[in-house]
Amino acid sequence: MDTTHDPAPAGDSIDRHIARWEQEVPGLDPRVEGAVTRMQMLVRHLQRRKEAGLARRRLKMWEYEILWRLRSAGEPYRMTPTRLAEGLDTHPATLTNRLDRLAKAGYVTREHDPADRRSLLVALTRKGHEAWSSTIGDQMATEHALLAPLSEAEREQLVVLLRKVARAAESEGSPLMPSVD
Repeated sequence: MDTTHDPAPAGDSIDRHIARWEQEVPGLDPRVEGAVTRMQMLVRHLQRRKEAGLARRRLKMWEYEILWRLRSAGEPYRMTPTRLAEGLDTHPATLTNRLDRLAKAGYVTREHDPADRRSLLVALTRKGHEAWSSTIGDQMATEHALLAPLSEAEREQLVVLLRKVARAAESEGSPLMPSVD
């Protein structure tokens, strides 16, 4: 009995994808293909759901990500544009344009760094805090809904397994999640 590809009884669209590609790609490992493709497709699914939730609050994903990154810096919720660009993995010119738009909308300000007046800091405004706070519940609900089919023990097992894969990826270079400090 071949146990290399034993999909769940109901199967899913990824199983059908793998079945097609097993015929085209000699040596394809269906477990690796299945795991990686499922991770990619679930991230896309989650992204679309989150974007839809943000759109209901008239925010775009890039706006949320900037607000989130500033909020994650902790009080006083500000950082340099360079650090912000690095944390968002965004080109500085792109970030400048986005910050202009967020400042115009009243979500952020740019202020001189009290420790070095030559440097600028991007800071969340009250409106920026409120915008972020109004979305975080929706974002968490979307994430919980994605994992709802799993028991608590299965969720913990998933975290342990993904952490193991993340550690291996990080051992090859940079952290997957840049720090905010």
